[in-house]
Amino acid sequence: MEIAAIIIAAVLGVGAGAGGIFAYNKKRENGGKNKADDIIRKAKHEASDIVLEAKKEAASVAEKSKQEESDRRKEWKRTENRLAERETTLDGKLDQLEKKTERLTKQEKEIEDLKNEIRDIRTKQHEKLEKIAGLSKQEARDKLMKMTENDIKQDLTALITKEQKEIKHDIDETAQSILLTAMERMSSEVTADRTITALKLPDDEMKGRIIGKEGRNIQALQRATGVDIMVDDTPGMVVLSSFDPIRRQVARYAMERLMKDGRINPSSIEEAVAKAEKEIEKEVVRAGEDAAREVGVVGIPREILHLLGELKFRTSYGQNVLLHSIEMAHMAGMIAEEIGADKRIAKTATLLHDIGKAVTHKIEGKHAEIGAELARKYGLQDEVVHAMAAHHDDIEPTTTEAIIVKIVDAISAARPGARNISAENFAERMKDLENIATSFQGIDKAYAISAGREIRVIVEPKQVDDLTALKLARDIANKIEATMSYPGVIKVNVIRETRAVEYAK
Repeated sequence: MEIAAIIIAAVLGVGAGAGGIFAYNKKRENGGKNKADDIIRKAKHEASDIVLEAKKEAASVAEKSKQEESDRRKEWKRTENRLAERETTLDGKLDQLEKKTERLTKQEKEIEDLKNEIRDIRTKQHEKLEKIAGLSKQEARDKLMKMTENDIKQDLTALITKEQKEIKHDIDETAQSILLTAMERMSSEVTADRTITALKLPDDEMKGRIIGKEGRNIQALQRATGVDIMVDDTPGMVVLSSFDPIRRQVARYAMERLMKDGRINPSSIEEAVAKAEKEIEKEVVRAGEDAAREVGVVGIPREILHLLGELKFRTSYGQNVLLHSIEMAHMAGMIAEEIGADKRIAKTATLLHDIGKAVTHKIEGKHAEIGAELARKYGLQDEVVHAMAAHHDDIEPTTTEAIIVKIVDAISAARPGARNISAENFAERMKDLENIATSFQGIDKAYAISAGREIRVIVEPKQVDDLTALKLARDIANKIEATMSYPGVIKVNVIRETRAVEYAK
C-alpha cells in the first residue's frame, strides 16, 4: 500500500509538472501571437501611409504633367498662328512683286521702243546734216578735230615752253642750292700724299748702323720692305721712297723701332718689319671701323671694313682715297636727305665705292667692277652694289642713289688741288713694273724702287737656280721693253738668297 501510494504520488507529481509546463508554453505562445499581431498591424498602418503619400505625389506629378502639356499645346497653337500670319504676309508680298515685275517689264519695253525711236530720229538727222554739209559723219569729225587742234596747238606749245623754262630754272636753282649746301658743310682740307717719307737720324753713328757692314743692313731692309732707302741724299735724314704707301708705312714703323732699339742686324730687321706689318694691320682695321662709325653706316661685313681701312694708305691722283670716300659719304647723305632718296643706301655706296682699289694690284679689272663684285660676294644690298658699279659710268645708273654717288664723286675729285695726275701716273707705272715681274714663275716678291729706275725681284731659291735667275732677269727686261713706255733705263735686279738655319740647344 505504501509502495502504491508512493507510485501514485509520483505519478501525480509528474502530471502536475507536465501540466505546469503545458500551461507555461501555452502562455508564451499566446504572448508571441499578440506581439506578432501588433507588428503586423503597425506595418500595415505604415504601408497604408506610404501608399497614400505615393498616391498623392503621383497625383501631383500627373497634374503637373497635364499642366505642362496644356501649356505646350497652347505654345504650339500660337506658333501655328504666327506661321499662318507670316505665310499670309508673304503671299501678299509675292503678289505685289509679281505685279511690280509686270510693270517693270512693261516699262522696259516702252523704254526700248523709245530708244529705237530716238535712234531713228538721230539717224535721220545725221543723214540730213550730211546732205546739207556735204560731209560724212567721219569726215565731219576729222575736220572738227583738225580745226580744234589747229586752234589750240600754238597755245599748248607756248604754254609747254613756258612751263619747261620755269621748271628748268627751278630745278637748276634747287640743284645748285643742294650741292652748294653740301659742299659748304663738307669743306674739308685737301691733302696730297707724296711718295717719300723722311726720318730724322739721331746721330751719324746711327747712319752707319743702318747701312751696316758692306751695306748688308740697308739691303736687308730694302728686301724686307720693298722700299728704296736713301741715307746720303739729305744730311741728318734717312729717306724712304716707294709708290706704295703701305710699304712706306711699314718701313717707317720698322725704322723707328730699330733706331729706338739701337740693335740693327738682318735678324732684328726681319723682326721689326714683322711687328710693323702687324701694327699696320691693326691700323687698317681701326681705320675702316672709324670711317664707318664717322659716317654713321652700320652692318658692313668685317671683310669689307678691312678693305676700306686699306684705303687709308692709298691715293688716287694724289688724293687720299679713304678721306675722299668719307667726304663723299657725308655729302651723299645730305643730298639724299634733301631730295628724298634712301640716305642709308647712298652713304653706304659712296663710302665703299672705291674698295676695289685696295685689291687692283691682285685682281685684274676696273676698280668699280671689282668693288661691286666684292660687295655682292659679302651680301650687301643690290641697290648698294649697283650704285658702286655705276659711279664711273661702266654701267648705266638706274637709281637715284647711284646718280648721287656719281655726282658726289665728281664734286670731291674736282676740289682745287685735290688730285695730282702726275703722281697717279707715277704710281700706276710702279704697279705695272711689279705686275710684270710677278707674272713669271718662281717669283717670291717684286719691288719697284729708285723712282721706277730699278725693279728688285726676289725669287724662290728652290724653284730658281743661278742660271735660271740670269735668264729670268733677261725675260723680265724684254717684257718691260715690249709693254711699257718709260724714260731712261730700268735695272732688273734678280736676287736669289739661300739660308741655312739651325738652333743650338
